[in-house]
Amino acid sequence: MSAFGRRSGVSGGTGPSRPAFGVARPMQGGGTTRPEPEGGSQFPPLDPLVPLPGDPVLETVGTMPGQAMDAMARLAERQAASADSGSSRVEGFESSIHKIKEQVLPRLLERVDPEAAATLGKDELAEEFRPIIGEVLAELKLTLNRREQFALEKVLVDELLGLGPLEELLSDPNISDIMVNGPDQTYVERKGKLELAQVQFRDEEHLFQIAQRICNSVGRRVDQTTPLADARLKDGSRVNVIVPPLSLRGTAISIRKFSAKPITLDIMAGYGSMSPKMATALKIAGACRFNVVISGGTGSGKTTMLNALSKMIDPGERVLTIEDAAELRLQQPHWLPLETRPANLEGQGEISIRDLVKNALRMRPDRIILGEIRGSECFDMLSAMNTGHDGSMCTLHSNSPREALARMENMVMMSDIKVPKEAISRQIADSVDMIIQVKRLRDGSRRVTNVTEVIGMEGPVIVTQELFKFEYLDESADGKIIGEYRSMGLRPYTIDKAKQFGFDQAYLEACL
Repeated sequence: MSAFGRRSGVSGGTGPSRPAFGVARPMQGGGTTRPEPEGGSQFPPLDPLVPLPGDPVLETVGTMPGQAMDAMARLAERQAASADSGSSRVEGFESSIHKIKEQVLPRLLERVDPEAAATLGKDELAEEFRPIIGEVLAELKLTLNRREQFALEKVLVDELLGLGPLEELLSDPNISDIMVNGPDQTYVERKGKLELAQVQFRDEEHLFQIAQRICNSVGRRVDQTTPLADARLKDGSRVNVIVPPLSLRGTAISIRKFSAKPITLDIMAGYGSMSPKMATALKIAGACRFNVVISGGTGSGKTTMLNALSKMIDPGERVLTIEDAAELRLQQPHWLPLETRPANLEGQGEISIRDLVKNALRMRPDRIILGEIRGSECFDMLSAMNTGHDGSMCTLHSNSPREALARMENMVMMSDIKVPKEAISRQIADSVDMIIQVKRLRDGSRRVTNVTEVIGMEGPVIVTQELFKFEYLDESADGKIIGEYRSMGLRPYTIDKAKQFGFDQAYLEACL
């Protein structure tokens, strides 16, 4: 008898053999019997298209049809990807230069007056350093060729006057973001894709000194009592610093580089970020003093879009920009940038965005532009839009135009102003004319995915109308997303505003 209460062999003396457990055959009609699959119908053989743990990727994907094979190959490749290559320590020529620098720098500092060195430019300092570096190398009995000497001079000057290893990344025009995750790992973004950078810091203390140098240059500070800081570089690049104990890997620096070349709506249309008709409609929106909200995720291009839109502002208008860390670069002659101030060591003296918005209303502005709204300042911004400051603009984080409206409602409700939700919704509907949704797609491209008008209220709901939309179609062999910009063919509700400036016909033609 078996464990299941059956005989393991035959069931009777001359009867037919009973099938083992788990391989019972289903009842079938008369005629020929079908061949039984190995393992029985209850436990059929495994599908060869499904890769098992340990199976070679090539063996499993080789039998798949085109699109399924490609998808499974990509999934297997991602699963097998190793995180071991996460260190950005350099080797070879750069590594040897850094090792020499460690020996030369202490002896160099003994021969240099720091105060006098701080008054010189980088080129002048390099000229002064050249003979001194030669003396130190002779003392250390090190012989360098001309290439190594120039590389050593640059590294030493960057260390004393610049931002050390970050200088090389900041001077690369193809890099848009720099992310330092502690002294051993630095990533950069090139053309929308993240990659490991081959730079190194001596240790955590070296990285922390560079972070302090960045913050001190704009009157901010970062230490254990204030471990978070927003700052900017001289060219306008935005910097965020977070230090231990909040950051567990060491000091983390995130730099969003400022583009030296001003980007216009025409350039964005040329890059494929929008269609020519969308560019025309947005130009008219900027020139005709529409109240615009630019919505999108982190790194989607909200600030770039705001800079491009601001080029359509009349040079005779007084424009005030309000930001946490000033990064907007307007081309208008009458432009006054304002920046918030954090609290001091005693927790006093903080000036928030809301304080600056209130003060800006007393400075006779024609337009108020907010770099980003995150909280209760949204109510003051809506008040400005609704009290004669047409053409005001702001950015906020959101995934769609409809969600942007909901976020604005929530931000007003976060404030200490007790206003019914219906009144908040009505003020948003009366104040905002247009929402521009921008997204960074998975291939790294930044696109304007929606241009939506805010029409008004219908009961408790804010009514919107979509003018333009980006529709995803396919993906090319090299991973580029293919899509088309569609005009919805609707008559714009804001055409009356455009008519006051004489752009009604051009606006209508662009939208239809």
